[in-house]
Amino acid sequence: MKAFPAARSEARLLVPALMFIALVVAAVASLGTPLITSVATSFHVSLGSAQWTLTVALLSGAVATPVLGRLGAGPHRRATILATLAVVVAGSALTVLPLPFAWLLAGRAAQGVGLGLTALMMGVARDHLPEERGSAVIALISVVSIIGAGVGYPLAALLAELGGVRAAYGLGLVVTAAALLTAWRSMPQAPEGRSAHVDVAGAVVLAAALLLVLFLAGERDLWSRHLAVAAGLAVVAVVLLCVWAVIELRSTTPLVDVRAVRHPAVAGANLAMFVGGIGMYLLLTLITRYAQTPHGAGYGFGLTTFVAGLVLIPFSVLGFVAGKLTPRVRTRIADPLLLAGSAVVVGGGFALFAAARSDLADLFAAMGVLGFGVGGFSAAMPGVILAVTPKSETSSAMSFNYVVRSVGYSLGSAVGGLILAAGTGPGHLFPDDSAYTTAALIGIGAMAITTLTSLALARRRPSGTNP
Repeated sequence: MKAFPAARSEARLLVPALMFIALVVAAVASLGTPLITSVATSFHVSLGSAQWTLTVALLSGAVATPVLGRLGAGPHRRATILATLAVVVAGSALTVLPLPFAWLLAGRAAQGVGLGLTALMMGVARDHLPEERGSAVIALISVVSIIGAGVGYPLAALLAELGGVRAAYGLGLVVTAAALLTAWRSMPQAPEGRSAHVDVAGAVVLAAALLLVLFLAGERDLWSRHLAVAAGLAVVAVVLLCVWAVIELRSTTPLVDVRAVRHPAVAGANLAMFVGGIGMYLLLTLITRYAQTPHGAGYGFGLTTFVAGLVLIPFSVLGFVAGKLTPRVRTRIADPLLLAGSAVVVGGGFALFAAARSDLADLFAAMGVLGFGVGGFSAAMPGVILAVTPKSETSSAMSFNYVVRSVGYSLGSAVGGLILAAGTGPGHLFPDDSAYTTAALIGIGAMAITTLTSLALARRRPSGTNP
């Protein structure tokens, strides 16, 4: 009887540790977003080059996620978590030290590796918490990994305005060091009997494919000026992804169990995540860019980077609220229906932005609606996938979903840039206001597809309550 209170106390300490680590890695990876202009100025590089401080973090995170997911499924999960956080801390130090721009990119790549820890945090929760409690914590981890960007953006922007880009990246060094200490004190060992081997060939091919995908997503000028080259590279990326799938199917120790991914529930959930991710990040991009557009363009509010970051507060707050509510609601409503409902909410955010954006309060309202929809969507997604996934494969299954999410988000940002670029007249610096309406309508279409996909999942799901 004496061990029971101790175990319960450990569980209480474990939950905030999991949340904190997931929040930190998400916030630190997103630090590149508000600092792109500051980096270009401080290091005397182009905005396109400075953009890579964000892209390289997303790329390394997308590549590291399935690798860490496979390692996290094995017996050395605690060591994997600690080693990964040590890499993130080292990368954070590189971003702070007075080194050339290439070292900053290396540091940002190391920070991005931490994005792969989110799926491992879910694996820990599923293994070491009671089933009902574990499901709720996994949902919140998924939400926290989204709202981390909303937390990091205004803080980084404020520090950049007060002390320069190094001060902003210094925030990342402090919090990642705290996350490493937290993990060292709280992360338990994986259950016995686990084994995991990394498919090196699959990892290399996947890295090459994702590099092309994210490069094409980030280089918007390539699509507008060299369409044939961009299309050719896109074909190469698709071929590489097909080769990777064949490698995984033939491997005895695949990086991702592609056969499991082909399960209708998992495939449908990943499709919903991909299309929904494009739509969600598209609206996030539209609102933040609209808020910073100067009045001289005939619209916009000319907000500074820091004040524009404050627009993300409703996104983070309502996203967390939705994440807290979802575990209670899912006892009565199936997860696929929650996905569909959340997609409708995000679509409502697009409609609100399309119809009303003449007042700053309109942007806050649209961002809040987006946050609530994204929070509910992120909280419900793990339940759809884990319902048909063995415990031992939790980290691997969710890591693939997070790769899909990263690619969807990157494409959402690229789609927004392409639409706005197409709506920018010759000799103009800023797009016409109508381009934002066009982008919002496209976003509504993306969320409609996501809703229909989620409803199709609900129709295939056997009747009954969520697991």
